[in-house]
Amino acid sequence: EEGNIPDGYQNSLDVFKRTLLVRSWCPDRTLAQARKFVVDALGQRFADGVILNFQAMYGESDTKTPLICFLSMGSDPTAQIDSLAKKLKVDCKPVSMGQGQEIHARRLLTQSMSQGGWVLLQNCHLGLNFMDELLQTITEPAGPVHESFRLWLTTEGHPQFPINLLQIGLKYTNEPPQGVKAGVKRTYNGVTQDQLDITNMPQWKPMLYTVAILHTVVQERRKFGPLGWNIPYEFNQADLTASIQFLQNHLDDMDPRHGVNWSTVQYMIGEVQYGAESLMTWIRDSSKTFCKVWFREEMFVPGFQFFTPTGNNTDAGKPYTIPQCKTVQQYLDFIEKLPPVDSPEVFGLHPNANITYQSKTARDILDTILNIQPKESSGGLGETRESTVSRMADDMLSKLPDDYIPHQVKERINEMGALSSMNIFLKQEIDRMQRVITCVRNTLTDLKLAIEGTIIMSEKLREALNNIYDAKSAA
Repeated sequence: EEGNIPDGYQNSLDVFKRTLLVRSWCPDRTLAQARKFVVDALGQRFADGVILNFQAMYGESDTKTPLICFLSMGSDPTAQIDSLAKKLKVDCKPVSMGQGQEIHARRLLTQSMSQGGWVLLQNCHLGLNFMDELLQTITEPAGPVHESFRLWLTTEGHPQFPINLLQIGLKYTNEPPQGVKAGVKRTYNGVTQDQLDITNMPQWKPMLYTVAILHTVVQERRKFGPLGWNIPYEFNQADLTASIQFLQNHLDDMDPRHGVNWSTVQYMIGEVQYGAESLMTWIRDSSKTFCKVWFREEMFVPGFQFFTPTGNNTDAGKPYTIPQCKTVQQYLDFIEKLPPVDSPEVFGLHPNANITYQSKTARDILDTILNIQPKESSGGLGETRESTVSRMADDMLSKLPDDYIPHQVKERINEMGALSSMNIFLKQEIDRMQRVITCVRNTLTDLKLAIEGTIIMSEKLREALNNIYDAKSAA
C-alpha cells in the first residue's frame, strides 16, 4: 500500500479506489490500507484505539441503569471498577455469582440501594435464575434508592440472558486494545503521578515501562494464533498489577550498592507471573526469553531497543525504546508517537506471521460488513435481491451438466478395466461429483420455488440466497 501504482494510476486513484485495488492484489494488506481510508475520510482519531473511560461511563449511568460488561479473554474489569470506586471514595461490594450466591447478592443489593454504594455482580451467566428478580428489583424498587447506588455486572454471552436487562443497561467490553501503542497507552492511563513517583530509585520508571511493553506483547501474540501461543492463555490486568507490585517491592528492599537482582526479576516476572499459567515448557521459555533480553543492565543505556529489525529497514526499532520521562503526561506524549501498526518482529515473530493473521482478519471484517447489510427486498425501481438471485439461478442451472447415467458409467468403466486402480479411483470421483451435481440442482430448483412463493423459504435456502447474491461460496 506504500508503493507507487504504475501507468499513471498513482495520482488518478483516490484513497478508496486504492483500497479496492489493494484488496484485490494483496488481501493481507487490506487493513493497513483501510486504516488510511478511515483517516482520510474521518480523521486520525477514528483510526486510533479507544481506551475505555470508566469514569465517563459512570457519569452516564444512574440508579436504574446497570453497567453490563461482556467478558472475553483477558478482559475482566474488576480492577478498574475497584480503582474508580476508591478514587470516588465509594464502597464497592463484589459478589461472584454461582450456586447459592443469590442470598448474598440480594442482601447487598438491599443494603446498597438504601445506604448507597456499588454492587458488582461477577459472572452473571452462572446465576441466570436471579437475573429476572434483579431486573424487577432495579426497575421497581421497594423504597427510595440512594443516589450513589450503582449496579455493575459482568457476564459471558448467553442466549438465556434476559433481553430486558440488556436493553435498560449500558453495555461495554473491556478487551485489550490492539497494537503496542494502544496497549501501553491503556496501561499508562491507569498510572497516576503518585504511583510514578512512589520511589526515588532511578530504575523504577524504565522497569515500569518495560513491564507495560511486556504485558502488551504477550497479549498481542494471541492474535497470531498458534504462531503466537500454542494455547491462548488469559494474560489479564491482574498479571500486570502483580508484576508492577513485585518490582516496587524489589526496588524498595534493594541494596543500592549491589543493584537489581536480575535473575530474581527475570524469574518472578517470566516464570511466576507470565509463565505460571502455562503447563507447556515452550510457552514458559518464550516469556522467560523476553525477560532475559529486556530485563538486564543494558536496558538503562540510552538508545536501548526492544527489538532489532532484520532486513534493510534498520530504523523500524527506533520508536520502541525506553523514554526518559518524569511525568505521566510525558509518557503519554511519547506513546502517541509509536507506530499505529506494529511489525511481527516486535512480538518476536517472523514478518511472514502477519500474512495469515491480516488475511483472516480482513476476511472476517468483510464478511461482517456483508452480513449486516439489509437483506429485505428493495422498494425502488431497481432489480430486487430475489429477482437477481432467480436470474443467476436460471443461468447456473443452464450451465449445470446432466446427471451421470449409472449403467452407462458402469459399462464404460468395465470396457477400460474395472479392476484398474485408476478406474477404481475414477468411479469414486464420479459418485462424488454426482452427489454435488444433484445437491446444486436441487438447491437452485428449490430456491427458485421459494422465491416464487411455492414452497417455504427455509434457513438453508435463505443462506443459499445470501451466498449467491454476495458471490460467496457455501460453507
